[in-house]
Amino acid sequence: MSTQEAPLVNTTASHFKILVIDDSNTIRRSAEIFLKAGQHDVMLADDGFDALAKVSDYRPDLIFCDILMPRLDGYQTCAIIKRNPKFASVPIVMLSSKDGVFDKARGRMVGAEDYLTKPFTKDQLLKAVEQFGVPSEGVVS
Repeated sequence: MSTQEAPLVNTTASHFKILVIDDSNTIRRSAEIFLKAGQHDVMLADDGFDALAKVSDYRPDLIFCDILMPRLDGYQTCAIIKRNPKFASVPIVMLSSKDGVFDKARGRMVGAEDYLTKPFTKDQLLKAVEQFGVPSEGVVS
């Protein structure tokens, strides 16, 4: 009857597994530093194809995805991830240096939960994690 018996779900909203997809090494490394400072596990991908190969093995709780990337852009990457029933519930936050209404709407159309304009601050990134991060144990597939 004790409520102190090892909870299965992390209620402190910390220590999420986060995948950051961006073709800019500077943005990837900045995001990694900010997220690790927030006690999160971070996996980096330098484009959409790299991300698709990693998402299945890493099983992230949250994905940050750049829009403008070579080969496979962020919209295509997001749509492919969201079409897979195993990952459809994983929140995706689009990253872009553009702040246009059209870009935000297109992101929502492919399944993104939110949109963050670059350059972002540590607080903006961690606030997005707090808002959208869902521990893997809570995902039903």
